[in-house]
Amino acid sequence: MTPSQETALENLAAPAWARRPTNLATAVTAELVERIVRGVHPSGTALPPEPVLCETFSVSRTVVREAVKILQEKGLVQVRQGAGTMVTPASMWDMLDELVLGATIAEDDSLAILDDLVVTRRLLESDMANVAARVADQETLDRLRALVDRMDELVGDHVTYHEHDRAFHDLIMQASGNRIARGVVRALESQVVNTARYMGRTERSLCVASNRGHRRIYERIAAHDPEGAAAAMFTHITEAWVVRRSGSGKPARLQR
Repeated sequence: MTPSQETALENLAAPAWARRPTNLATAVTAELVERIVRGVHPSGTALPPEPVLCETFSVSRTVVREAVKILQEKGLVQVRQGAGTMVTPASMWDMLDELVLGATIAEDDSLAILDDLVVTRRLLESDMANVAARVADQETLDRLRALVDRMDELVGDHVTYHEHDRAFHDLIMQASGNRIARGVVRALESQVVNTARYMGRTERSLCVASNRGHRRIYERIAAHDPEGAAAAMFTHITEAWVVRRSGSGKPARLQR
């Protein structure tokens, strides 16, 4: 091992695995994603060479190569002949990837990435509400009304309330028929739905205010008012997030 490799090995801490994972390549990939996002391996620098990574993670070259290949697919690294495996700029990362998004959210104390997530969700859901107001049948309207009425009864139980909240939004997305937009929203929310920083404050009064927004959305969809439904969804998502994140003490940077 060369002196530079020895130095790299000293600076690369072993992973804090309680036991050896069954899928080593997946585990190594997850650890490297977190380290890249945290800046342990900054953009524009090379990952440690294969022998160093093998030594660090106590795995074979085959495992390391598979992990690097997965990192390439996620947009986090590029293999350059003569330069090694280079960490790419954050603008090239696949932010819909579960590991990348989860690690980025965990590292972002400013909540800016959550602001971006909400802006994306708001754009897609407003459009889907617009479509739902044009195509929703009576069965869908009845189910939406039942969810809104039930949430009025659940405002004191924020856990069950939020389960119904998600069901309400998902029903509108299903009604729109836009499977791609629904898939994007569901993928984004799956990473944050159980995190305190996204859910924020949960007191009863906030659930009451939230459900007023749901009822306005339902009423506009039931009236077959596409523009009104889109506007109600836009306002609801904006106001709900601004309130939820208010406990952080950091100003929202939502684009209006």
